[in-house]
Amino acid sequence: MRTDVEHLRAFYQTPLGRMARRRLWERVRGRWTNVKGMRVAGVGYPVPVLPQFIGEAERVVALMPATQGVHRWPRHEPNVALQVEEVDWPLADSAIDRLILLHALETADQLRPFLRECWRVLAPGGRLLAIVPNRSGLWTLRESIPYGNGRPYTGRQLRRVLRDNLFEPLATEEALHLPPATGPALLRAVTYVEPLAARYFGQFGGVVIVEAEKSVGGTVPALYRVRRYKPEAVAQIARSARTSPTVRRGPLIVQRSPTTRS
Repeated sequence: MRTDVEHLRAFYQTPLGRMARRRLWERVRGRWTNVKGMRVAGVGYPVPVLPQFIGEAERVVALMPATQGVHRWPRHEPNVALQVEEVDWPLADSAIDRLILLHALETADQLRPFLRECWRVLAPGGRLLAIVPNRSGLWTLRESIPYGNGRPYTGRQLRRVLRDNLFEPLATEEALHLPPATGPALLRAVTYVEPLAARYFGQFGGVVIVEAEKSVGGTVPALYRVRRYKPEAVAQIARSARTSPTVRRGPLIVQRSPTTRS
């Protein structure tokens, strides 16, 4: 069962949530240092890690499942958050260059179709960054926070799941190594203590992060193909995109055809 969007938003406004946001932001940025001219999307509740790409990437969009709920985001800028079905996104094929899964994979009701949809929207050679609760970490033991919800994974398990669904894992790391405590002294010291904890207790981080590349060596079985979309009525968010002077790319968000299926 997915965590309600209001609970997620409330958690990331707490001291513990703000600390988690900073740690994850640093790890994501360390992986993707330059996304200029790329299309970046986040699925689940990617709000903690997406803001850094606004203004740098060609396009940024947050896809929030209907079973979780959605809220307007960013608060003081044009909205880029969409409510979508878990395995049926209004995105064109190969429309995304970088895809982040946060509070998404571990709570997916249909895991394989969900990853097939991730594969569909990623461009050839596109990168996926999956952030999930670590089965060996302490954060999964606290049910009152979002990381205590859903199916936790070890690094090996997550790599196997991605490899079985046409993604090639490239790198694995852990984050959030300190216990999910709210003591002010611990939160103030996290900047200094976290690197040491990561060095000596790496496998016990609160989350596992795996970066993977879309593999084009396979095909998507017909059972897991989703409805295709017609590029006729492009959403307002797509019309506002900046177009490269040398390369014209297709629309990002398009309306689904009521009759055509693949």
